Amino acid sequence: MNDGVNEGVSDGARDAVSDAVAAAYAGEWGRIVASLIRFTGDWDLAEECAQDAFARAVERWPRDGVPRRPGAWLTTTARNRALDRLRRARTEARAVREVAGLADRAPAAAPTGQEDGVDGDGALPDDRLRLIFTCCHPALVPEARVALTLRSLAGLSTAEIAHAFLVSESTMAQRLVRAKNKIRHARIPFRVPSADRLPERTAAVLSVLYLLYNEGYGASAGAVPIRRELTAEAVRLTRVLAGLLPDDTEVRGLLALMLLHDSRRAARVDACGELVPLERQDRSLWDRDGIAEGLSVLEDALLRRRPGPYQVQAAVAACHATASDAADTDWPQIALLYRELAKWSPGPVVELNRAVAVAMSEGPEHGLALVEGLAAAGELTGYFPLYATRADLLRRLERWDGAVDAYREAVALAPTDAERRHLARRLAEAEAQGGQGPER
Repeated sequence: MNDGVNEGVSDGARDAVSDAVAAAYAGEWGRIVASLIRFTGDWDLAEECAQDAFARAVERWPRDGVPRRPGAWLTTTARNRALDRLRRARTEARAVREVAGLADRAPAAAPTGQEDGVDGDGALPDDRLRLIFTCCHPALVPEARVALTLRSLAGLSTAEIAHAFLVSESTMAQRLVRAKNKIRHARIPFRVPSADRLPERTAAVLSVLYLLYNEGYGASAGAVPIRRELTAEAVRLTRVLAGLLPDDTEVRGLLALMLLHDSRRAARVDACGELVPLERQDRSLWDRDGIAEGLSVLEDALLRRRPGPYQVQAAVAACHATASDAADTDWPQIALLYRELAKWSPGPVVELNRAVAVAMSEGPEHGLALVEGLAAAGELTGYFPLYATRADLLRRLERWDGAVDAYREAVALAPTDAERRHLARRLAEAEAQGGQGPER
């Protein structure tokens, strides 16, 4: 903050501006970067100018007030910054003319992301959809696709993405640089592919959209356990994709899965910002309209009889969403669905989820046996949910000493403050019970 420029601005006004800038960053970053990439074709320039625009907002808004349309203000500022940078670069003279021409033809207001444009076989009105298809181009390795999407579309910092991928920040920075260089040198176009090529590109996009949703559903780091702007953006983009591919059952399966998960949003965190486990959630807070829409989308997909992993996961979510309370949940059906999911997407994480369902349907000792097998295999070493699940099952079995050790491991690995606090409370409960249960 420039105290010289904003001298006399009250603390309350500064707080209001900080909130406005944070809200704009959460809601507009992806839109601004996507529109600048389309205008300039330069990913680094787009991110740098977007960052400059937010820095300018921090400087000016306390003095001038928050504009009526913060996103438009930021987009215009970023675009003007890009034009200045290009004009100063003599070797980019041609790009300057192209951008200036685009700017002249742009609407009076800044780009909103809703402008018409032609990609593939028709008009597709969203720069962010172009951005995600570019990020998910098959020329890029899968890890780079996800990282680039989280950076460019979701606005996560390199450190946050590195934490999510369990790699160092320098490693992630190099991965992002290589991905951008690949796009530049391979001349990967900034567009949605034509209709005949959409199906072969869709699986990668769905994977990234789901990861984007999951990052919002359960943040991989930081003080905020849920990032609503990311889940909303993932749902919105999946709706757009469903409109483009109305016969693709897996797109509908993913949309149903997101809607059903999102319907529980209001009950997942209490008034103090603490996470509330599914079994303790106040189900009267669940969004019944969201559940109805999710069930309808899922039913439409299943009737086409082309099953897939997202439809199976949505069916699991539907079992939870339609249960009147935790005891009413159809855990045997969920265990069967996870067994089916393992045929489509085999892996230890699916098996861990199946272990939870088995524990709930057949008893915690049966689930714990599966969890111990996964731990012994070593494939989930360092994976926080493994330790949290093991601790919970030991607690249910009243094996308190083992539960205490497992909770301590889980607390040490928990990625967010809210999860650490939740596990710390469970740890304290287990410690208080230590020596009183039938430890075996």
